Amino acid sequence: MPLQEILILALTRMQSGICTAGFTAERAPVTGLRWVRPTREFGVVLPGDMLDAEGQLVQCGDVITLKLLKPRPDPPHVEDWVTDFIHCRPCRVRRLEGDKRAAFFVRHLDQAPEQVFVEHARSLCLVQPEQVWAYFSLDRYSGKYQTRMRFTLPGDVQCARAMQPRGVTVTDLKWRALGRQWLAQQTEPVLSLEPDALMARLDATALYLTLGLSRQWQGEHWPLVHAVHVVPDYSADIDLENL
Repeated sequence: MPLQEILILALTRMQSGICTAGFTAERAPVTGLRWVRPTREFGVVLPGDMLDAEGQLVQCGDVITLKLLKPRPDPPHVEDWVTDFIHCRPCRVRRLEGDKRAAFFVRHLDQAPEQVFVEHARSLCLVQPEQVWAYFSLDRYSGKYQTRMRFTLPGDVQCARAMQPRGVTVTDLKWRALGRQWLAQQTEPVLSLEPDALMARLDATALYLTLGLSRQWQGEHWPLVHAVHVVPDYSADIDLENL
C-alpha cells in the first residue's frame, strides 16, 4: 500500500511502549472517517517510532504519512494495521489547528460509541462528554503517577466504568505531561478538579475525548481515555524519559 495520510488523534502511554491512532481520509459510515491504529509486526510501538526526520515527536492534530503494510485485526482492536516504521519515518505534512480543528471535532463525533465500550465491536471512538472530572496524583516516594477521569456522555448510553468513583485511566502523553506540570505548581500530591473548575483552568470552550479499549488484561478490555482534545488547545511539553 502507498503512503497514507493519517490525522493523529491519540498518542498514549502503554506499559512497555506507546500507542497511536488516527483517521485516514477514507470515509466510514459510523465514525465519519476510518480509524487506524499503526502497530509493529513484532513487539510494541516505541516512542522513537513516532519521531519525524528532525527528531520531533508527532503530536495529536498532526497529519502525517505512514506506510501501512497490512491490516491485522485483533477484535475488538479491528483498527490495527502493521506499519513500516523503519524504512518510512513519520512525515508531518500539515497540522489541524484553530477554527478548522474546532469544526473538525464537531463534524466527526462517533454516531455509535456504545459499539466500543458496551458491545466491544471495535475499539476507538471520538466523543464529546457533557461533564468531565479530572484526577491527578503523584507519590513522591515511589514515583507512581496516575491520571484518571470520570465523565458523562449525552443520551442514555454511558460508559459504566467512567461513571464509577475511580473513573478510567487517561493514557494521553500530553495530558499526563500537563498533570505533572500542574502538580509541580502545588505542595499537595493530589489534584482533583470538578467539571467547571477543569474547564476554567484549561480556559476551554469545548472538550472532546478519544476513547479506546485496552488489550485484554485480567480477562477484560478496559475503557481508556486515549486523548483529551481541548478547544482552544493547551500546551504541555512531553518528556519521553518521564511519561
